[in-house]
Amino acid sequence: MTQTSNRIFDEMARLMNDAAGVAQGVRREFDTLFRSQAERILRELDVVPREEFDAVKDMARLAREENEALKARIEALEGKAGKARKGSEPSAD
Repeated sequence: MTQTSNRIFDEMARLMNDAAGVAQGVRREFDTLFRSQAERILRELDVVPREEFDAVKDMARLAREENEALKARIEALEGKAGKARKGSEPSAD
């Protein structure tokens, strides 16, 4: 009887291992199919890759910083020009 029950358990263990292997194969196949469908949908939506988005974001940040620096420079020059005009105008006393 011991030999029979061991044989049954061995067969059950083998079936379980086979089932686990099949389940892993199905999961891999599902992952591959899902990934390819997701990539196809993203291509059709014309979604920008993350690297390109980050590059444009950095360019925009640099442009804003340069714009702020130029704005401050213009304000300083206008301030100097205004002082120079006030200093050269005769007073209306």
